[in-house]
Amino acid sequence: MKHTFGLALILAVLALLCAGAVFAQAVSQSPRAGQSSPPTVGESQTPSPAPADCSDLPALKQHLASDEKQLQDWPELGRYREANAQLAPPAKDEQRVVFLGDSITDLWNYPESGGFFPGKPYVNRGIGGQTTPQMLLRFRPDVIALQPKVVVILAGTNDIAGNTGPMPLSATEDNFTMMVELARSHGIPVNDSGHTREGAPLVQTERRPPQKILKLNEWLKKYAGENDCVYLDYFSHVVDEHGMLKRELSGDGLHPNVQGYSIMSSLADQAIQAALGK
Repeated sequence: MKHTFGLALILAVLALLCAGAVFAQAVSQSPRAGQSSPPTVGESQTPSPAPADCSDLPALKQHLASDEKQLQDWPELGRYREANAQLAPPAKDEQRVVFLGDSITDLWNYPESGGFFPGKPYVNRGIGGQTTPQMLLRFRPDVIALQPKVVVILAGTNDIAGNTGPMPLSATEDNFTMMVELARSHGIPVNDSGHTREGAPLVQTERRPPQKILKLNEWLKKYAGENDCVYLDYFSHVVDEHGMLKRELSGDGLHPNVQGYSIMSSLADQAIQAALGK
């Protein structure tokens, strides 16, 4: 029997939280009274640093602690380790679905988002702020080991934003391809989906240029068509006439609200059933 695969990919928009840091400001020494010529050889020309402002010291400590934690577990494999160990293998006829992604997936669990597919055997494995290389490293423990029938991946805008360093679109495409190939090698059906664009402040649009999101959408649609995947189109259902996320579907211009998640849930279910039907 031929396996077909569907990989649902949704690009979320993540507002980055910036931590403050304290830096010493360099100031030049004032010339000595009456000095009209440059300092003599041997006289220090190194600027004397001004006393550091320690008013942001708590924020700096928090920032450094966060950096240290990320260095110890860059892909955040520990986030769901215990939950994965406690999750029983799927029942004989259970159509388990794993959602792997960034902040849109992560926030889907919250009551204010409408809840995560109540009553359905769907498993949330989203982590806010993540990029596709981090998800690729999590793919075996957080997806394959859970034995899902379908995997839904929400990713890409954080790659464009450079959350884990500069990345060309080709690198993002490579990571998607590797995740699809991993799913296929374990008989997991796949869906491909288009991505939303933020209706957010200008700084977010600058960090995630709309033309790059559109280009990645085009690649995903083509990839799905060439690899017998189900293409899940969130984009055309949640954007306005300008191609930006509709205001009524988001409370912050970045992430879906209850209404937004309701639309996405319906579309995801349709795509999942289509993948299973193939």
